[in-house]
Amino acid sequence: MITQIRNYSWPGNVRELENMMERSVLLSMGTLITSLVLPKDKRKASIEIEADRQKTMEENERDHILATLFKCDWKVFGEGGAAELLDINVSTLNSRMKKLGINKKHYFKNSGENKND
Repeated sequence: MITQIRNYSWPGNVRELENMMERSVLLSMGTLITSLVLPKDKRKASIEIEADRQKTMEENERDHILATLFKCDWKVFGEGGAAELLDINVSTLNSRMKKLGINKKHYFKNSGENKND
C-alpha cells in the first residue's frame, strides 16, 4: 500500500491526498485501511496503453526474423545463417522477408554502414 502511495504522481497534490485518505476511511470495513483506490495516473496512462497492446503475429514474426538477421550479420543462408538458425528453408525465409518488407539496404541506409549484399 505504501508503494502505491509513493508511485502515484499526485497531480492534485496535498488536497488529492487528503480526499483519497478520507474516501479510504469511509470505505473501509473495519478500523484498519487495507486497500486504497487510487485514480488512474494520467501521465502513466499512455505508457500503460502501449505496454498493454499485444503485437500481431506478423509484428512478432518480423521482429523475430530481424533479430535473427542482426544476430548472424544478415547472413541469410549457409552455415550459421538466419535460415539455419530459424530452422526454415532459405526460399521460405526470403519470401517471408519480402512479404514483411525486410530489406538489408533499408536497415543500413541511414546507419552509415556500408554493408555489401
